[in-house]
Amino acid sequence: MANQKLHIEDLRVYFGNQKKFSKSELVSFYRLKEPAINTTTVNWRIYNLVQKGIINRIGRGKFTLSEVKTYFPEITAHQISLFKKIKAKFPFINFCIWSTVILNEFMLHQPGKFYQLIEVEKVGIESVFFFLKDNDIPVYINPNSELIRMYLVDEKESLIVKPLITESPTQEINGINTVTIEKLLVDIFCNPTLFSAQQGSEMNQIFKNAYEKYAINENKMLRYASRRRKKAELDNFLSIVSIYRQ
Repeated sequence: MANQKLHIEDLRVYFGNQKKFSKSELVSFYRLKEPAINTTTVNWRIYNLVQKGIINRIGRGKFTLSEVKTYFPEITAHQISLFKKIKAKFPFINFCIWSTVILNEFMLHQPGKFYQLIEVEKVGIESVFFFLKDNDIPVYINPNSELIRMYLVDEKESLIVKPLITESPTQEINGINTVTIEKLLVDIFCNPTLFSAQQGSEMNQIFKNAYEKYAINENKMLRYASRRRKKAELDNFLSIVSIYRQ
């Protein structure tokens, strides 16, 4: 699409003082230029603006002129070592690894206790658990609230093996399978028992900070929430807490 039809320079001036803007505002902008323009044409222009990197999508129907970063969680040497040990033993089992310490980036109050999480597809969860136990690695398997209260509460960092939900949105970083920002947010929303330190106003803060700092694919997030049977609840929560939704 020719740049003159996109009115790129005028668009940058028009939205230059706004941190974010909506699709309806983009429609209004183009109708100031061309009153008879239809919605389909505007949709194609928005698509082209995103592809060219002129605007960035930051939520459902929300955009910004600012650069939006992709989220890549930190992978520690310990996680790499654990991942490689498990992968060598179980090369065909799907799993991912991450630590709740990465949530501190988004939190106001910094917890002093963390979970190292190894999420394993259902068919392999017990095999991975007993493999770690046999290698004298202290580990818990999918702990309930009572076990967390009795044993994990006093540990600075606990290793937990838990089920990996099918079609979880994960990503590979330097050969290590780990979480995406979408999975991270849905997990803390759907599991208040395990992620008790990230509930209430703290969870609101996490979501707001995540939306401000990183590109988030809401469709991917809601699909995953649907796998966890929490799509409607998450969608409602996002409408309340997200600074990028109307």
